[in-house]
Amino acid sequence: AAFSPPGIMAEQFVPDGPHARLYNREDHAWVKLMNWQHSTMYLFYGVSGIADLLTASPLPAPPGLDRLALSLALFVEGFLFYFHVHSRTPLDVHVHSLLLVAVFGGAASTFLEVFLRDSPVLQLFRASLAILQGTWFWQIGFVLYPPGGGEQWDEKDHNNIMFITMCYCWHYAAALLVIAGNYTAVWCCVRRRAAREGEDMEIRLLKTSSSDTSSHKALLQESEEE
Repeated sequence: AAFSPPGIMAEQFVPDGPHARLYNREDHAWVKLMNWQHSTMYLFYGVSGIADLLTASPLPAPPGLDRLALSLALFVEGFLFYFHVHSRTPLDVHVHSLLLVAVFGGAASTFLEVFLRDSPVLQLFRASLAILQGTWFWQIGFVLYPPGGGEQWDEKDHNNIMFITMCYCWHYAAALLVIAGNYTAVWCCVRRRAAREGEDMEIRLLKTSSSDTSSHKALLQESEEE
């Protein structure tokens, strides 16, 4: 929620931005609709952030509100991106179409979490798609705007489309490795802590047992002396 207003402001008030103007009456034309679409995406992610705050607050928010709002934000992002790349080169359209797989997949899995709360499989799947979406944004930037003035991609070559599709699968494989690594690390830490707490519990029980035995012996000695 905190990053939504700065994102909207950045999209609107960059030097070549629309500056909160949607329609130019003099030219009879829309003003920087790309920026407006990005602002709309930020808006819905802001709504998702507000839903997160409501869910974590003492207010009586409906169960699953946070997941529903996040699913809606992802759907709006994908919906806008779908109409974001018309009349562009085949490679440009393709890299954005691959992005939609991660976005709509995330929207669907998050929507399922509204009804299947606390499902580790769905949560891990959503996390993997979020990582995929993030890394793929970087890949889109490298393809369409090569850094350091590198060689431009031939955006009409079908071989490039085939390669970038394979590259997308590699990105998801890397995302799964990250998820698996994090899951394994957390599992090991939890097991180690549980084992340590179990040992501490055994030591406390032994100490309690020994103190009870000592007390019992002392009582017996006192009774014998009497």
